[in-house]
Amino acid sequence: MSAEPRCTLSAPQRFELVVKRSRFLARACPVPSPERAMERLAELSDRQATHNCWAWRVGELYRSCDDGEPGGSAGRPILAAIDGRGLDRVLLVVTRWFGGTKLGVGGLVRAYGGAAAECLRCAATQPIVQRARVRLRAGFGDLGAVYSVIERSALLKEAESFCEEGVVLVISCPRQELPELARSLAHLTRGRVAPEPLVDGI
Repeated sequence: MSAEPRCTLSAPQRFELVVKRSRFLARACPVPSPERAMERLAELSDRQATHNCWAWRVGELYRSCDDGEPGGSAGRPILAAIDGRGLDRVLLVVTRWFGGTKLGVGGLVRAYGGAAAECLRCAATQPIVQRARVRLRAGFGDLGAVYSVIERSALLKEAESFCEEGVVLVISCPRQELPELARSLAHLTRGRVAPEPLVDGI
């Protein structure tokens, strides 16, 4: 995968295709993680359908499934459609209701790949903003300055706790804005508050 900034879907998308009386319904949605991709897969799959074939990509991680169709005839073409658009953090499920006529492996590749590609072709996308999680420790005297920086910046407050010395905040910030955040906090608090990088999950 490229190190260039990537895009994801800005909203769910769907497309329906009928091939020799078999109905193919492609549904794509943005997902922030592999775990969420599998949760959404369970939500989008139709147990009454003949097959629910799918693929997702989240960064370097990806998975695909033919769900009973001949090997490589469904999951791989769906994943190829995602990668062909240069998308990331996307799940795409193509559900098939069998219409009574077998399509052959080539026909299945074209049907699944075509439905997936067409579903994504006109989908609205947005750049993925790489964010970093940081901890801020501030005394009560610096709270006003810290809160003002948070309010006027593209920061998301994830957690806040108070202690005898002041407050501890966990925020997420666009990675490219971290240097400016550090400068602003240092200027307004005379160096008393500085962002401490956090590893996800800590």
